[in-house]
Amino acid sequence: MTTYQDINKTLDVHNHPFAQAHIIQNDQEALEIAQQLSQQFKENTVLRDAERILPFDEVEAFSQSGLWAITVPRQYGGAEVFSHTVAKIIALFSGIDGSIGQIPQNHFYALEVLRNTGTELQKKKLYSEVLQGARFGNALAEFKTKTAAQKHTQINQTEHGYVVNGEKFYCTGSLFAHRIPTLVRDAEEREYLAFISADAQGLQRINDWSGFGQKTTGSGTVKFNQVFVESEYVIRFDTAFSEPTLVGPFAQIMHAAIETGIARAAFEETIERVKQARAWIDANVERADQDPLTIYELGRVAADVRASEVLLKQAAQSIDAAKPQPTVENIAKASLDVAKVRAHSTETALKASSKLIELAGSRGSQRADGLDRHWRNVRVHTLHDASRWKYYFIGNYVLNNILPPRRGTL
Repeated sequence: MTTYQDINKTLDVHNHPFAQAHIIQNDQEALEIAQQLSQQFKENTVLRDAERILPFDEVEAFSQSGLWAITVPRQYGGAEVFSHTVAKIIALFSGIDGSIGQIPQNHFYALEVLRNTGTELQKKKLYSEVLQGARFGNALAEFKTKTAAQKHTQINQTEHGYVVNGEKFYCTGSLFAHRIPTLVRDAEEREYLAFISADAQGLQRINDWSGFGQKTTGSGTVKFNQVFVESEYVIRFDTAFSEPTLVGPFAQIMHAAIETGIARAAFEETIERVKQARAWIDANVERADQDPLTIYELGRVAADVRASEVLLKQAAQSIDAAKPQPTVENIAKASLDVAKVRAHSTETALKASSKLIELAGSRGSQRADGLDRHWRNVRVHTLHDASRWKYYFIGNYVLNNILPPRRGTL
């Protein structure tokens, strides 16, 4: 079991060089592989959560399957699947294991930034790595600044490239990554995303994430002490939001997919447990009437889970409609549609996972069975960014016709 320590010394076999991954050709193949692989991951999901066992083998199999390259554009050799396919795959894995479902989110986010702001040379280099099996983590957020918008991590140009200094937290996926896309600012306050090699000298990954949910996402600390990065791996980040792009909506639909997947899994587990309890009562009690309140609660959750899934599909369609020719208007529509599902999935996942604990019954140990993990995972994940702001921007548009801002949380 991986313990809380500097993770760099434990990752030699999981970093460079990476093996040649399978290359997926289309949406159908992606969904079929995801279905098969997710069932393999299901076997030890309760144990991983209970013992905080980092899923190195599962993540390796995940990326080697080709699923981590499905958003690479066709012109660079990828499948470039529909956004709804990405969302369904993330939802599927999240229902099995919320942590594994979240780990590739920032990888796909970084690829979307690359698609919008990278140069042709940068795209060729980084897409090629991903098609071979490379995994990108993230080092975006900072824990020690007064506000989330403030960033202290700096990048400075040298004769042969750039040097990065700073510290990041909530670095989801960084423990499993070959490169860690890092948000940095230069002396002129311009923002860049530096795709830094995970084994670069002066880079330190620390396994200190201790949340009570999403326990194995590897979302710990990354420190940079005079870390060198080549110029071709530094791309503009601020222009991803100063111009109308899908970076924000695409990031958020993946978060909505995580919650929608957990909600579906919690609901299906509730149905199974209620049926088991009813069978036990029927076998041991002379006359057992069905509880109408239980049936009522199941009906409410069923409606909400399905509504989140429909909203997820509609948001994905808005993203794909805007992709060929982004405009202020269609990007705003995509942002608002994604905000609707993100806000709804937050409430649905919390309700579904809570009702699982409420309705599953007290026989046996819920913790031993892992029934509490869905609620813990979704409770932690829904704190990522507040749904109340999403409702605000939706309301501000329907009432005042004011378009939402362009940012990573919309």
